Amino acid sequence: MKQIGICVLSLAGLCLSAFAQAPELKFIADTIVVQADGKYEADPDIATVTFNISSQEKEMKRAYDAATQSVQRIVAVAEKNSLKREDISTGVLSITPVFEGDRKKRARSYIVQGRIVLRIRDFSKVGSILDDSVEDGVADFRSLTYSLADEEAAKQKAVAEAMQHAVGRAAVALEQKGQKLGALRYMSLDVKQLVGVARLENFGVAMEAVEVESGRSSFGMRKSPLPLPPPVTPEKTAVLASVQCAFQIQ
Repeated sequence: MKQIGICVLSLAGLCLSAFAQAPELKFIADTIVVQADGKYEADPDIATVTFNISSQEKEMKRAYDAATQSVQRIVAVAEKNSLKREDISTGVLSITPVFEGDRKKRARSYIVQGRIVLRIRDFSKVGSILDDSVEDGVADFRSLTYSLADEEAAKQKAVAEAMQHAVGRAAVALEQKGQKLGALRYMSLDVKQLVGVARLENFGVAMEAVEVESGRSSFGMRKSPLPLPPPVTPEKTAVLASVQCAFQIQ
């Protein structure tokens, strides 16, 4: 029994010695960990308007031509309101045949769909662009989003404020004990997505079951009402950043 007790005590002493020499323990003892948040707010400077393009005709060419003309008309409206080419994104038009019962038969009609996105920097022109773009019955308003053109700059400012708060808090905490803040040993960063963005949506085209002459049901297009007027004053856009820092204690 004595021999067993001596072995246990020797092993315990060895473990304590190894644990005391571990570098992690020294690192924790000489480090202060602090967490802080930063926020940057600004008035949005760009409005993104999205339209759905949808045309359904018995002949594929007629459906495609109607969709193409609608896209061209919206582009003309955008250019009339001084939008640059890089702020106009037309995307690609897709063609979907609509069959009546058996798919081996000839398509009853064709649906052509697409999307066009406009980036508007002069908010006073948003209303007129919406009115002039949806009047042909082919283009339908989908969404309006106010945001920042340079989101990366806003994120950097939020991160800078978070770091200033972290350094300030750590320095003040150490001053209470007569210690000074040392070098940064570790940091984790989280930048949250934009919040407070004014968003207006109206899904312009939806699929619904409709009756055809044969008595069978198929899918057709249903138009939604005209879009709501955009808000007069968009909400402020905010970016949030959170940092967790470990500083060396001098």
